[in-house]
Parts: sequence; structure tokens; C-alpha cells
Amino acid sequence: MTKKQAQTSTPENTDDDTVENVVKDATEDDLKTQLEAAQQSAKDNWDKVLRAQAEMENLKRRNAKDLENAHKFALDGFVKALLEVKDSLTMGLKSANEEKASIKHIIEGLEMTDKVFLSTMEKFGVEAINPEGEIFSPEFHEAVTMIPMPDKESNSVLEVVQIGFTLNGRLVRPAMVVVVQ
Repeated sequence: MTKKQAQTSTPENTDDDTVENVVKDATEDDLKTQLEAAQQSAKDNWDKVLRAQAEMENLKRRNAKDLENAHKFALDGFVKALLEVKDSLTMGLKSANEEKASIKHIIEGLEMTDKVFLSTMEKFGVEAINPEGEIFSPEFHEAVTMIPMPDKESNSVLEVVQIGFTLNGRLVRPAMVVVVQ
């Protein structure tokens, strides 16, 4: 019986070994498949990271170029508007050099050019400070001299020597004024 048992147990053992080998092979195949899938996923993710980095670099370069152009050409509109004033001055000089030119016409041309210039400045947020008759404000005015005048209100602006300017509410140049003492 010992031989029979050995013979009987041997085929069973062989079946068990075969099942174990099949299970091992299936597990190995499954692990290989999972490993290949994980490697492919890692490769895809690495590719996405590289593309994202390249896109970020391109975006940085584009933004730097846009910023450089914005700085370079920020005054483009302002310069174009000032060219109108230049044209007005050129026409005034041309008409002043004519034989028929009169002082009255030259003064008229200069006044018109001054109006064009001030309106151009106002388009870009530059406003004139002309405080004649107003109360002196050290924030926007610079007193050149003080004159005693009993008939005028004390600390008021008597005369504007040079008008001042603000840019979007910020003082660029104070108005030079004569103040009543």
C-alpha cells in the first residue's frame, strides 16, 4: 500500500504542483501587465510634465515680450496726440513768416495752439493748475513772493507766475504764485 499510496499521492502532488505553477504564472503575468501599465502611465505623466514646463517657459517668454513692448510703446498714443500740437506750431511759424502776417494773426495762432496743447494733455489725464483768486494751498502751489494788500483777502493767490500741472490727480509741477500777505 505504501507503493500505491505513493503512486496515488504522486499524481495528486503533480496536480497540486501544476495548479501552483499555473497560479504563479497567472500572478506573474498579472504583475507584468500591472508593471507595464504603471510604466506606461509614468511615461505619459512624465511627458505631460515636460510639456507643461515647456508651455510655462513659452508663456514666461511671451509675457516678458509683451511687457517689454508695453514699456516701449506705452507713450505711442501720447506722442501721436502731441504731433497735432507740433503740426499746429509748424503752421503758425509758416504763417508768421509770410509777408501779410500781422501780430494779431500770430497771437490768434499761438492761442489756438495753446488750446490744442492743453486739450491734448487733458486727454491723457494732465490738468492745469491755474489758481488765480483762490486760497493758497501749499499742496499744489509754490509761493514765489508775498505782497501786502489790505483790500485783498489774506493768503489768497494774487497772480499766477507759472501754471502747475497734475497727472491723474498727482502733482507734477506746482503752480508758482504771488500770494497776498
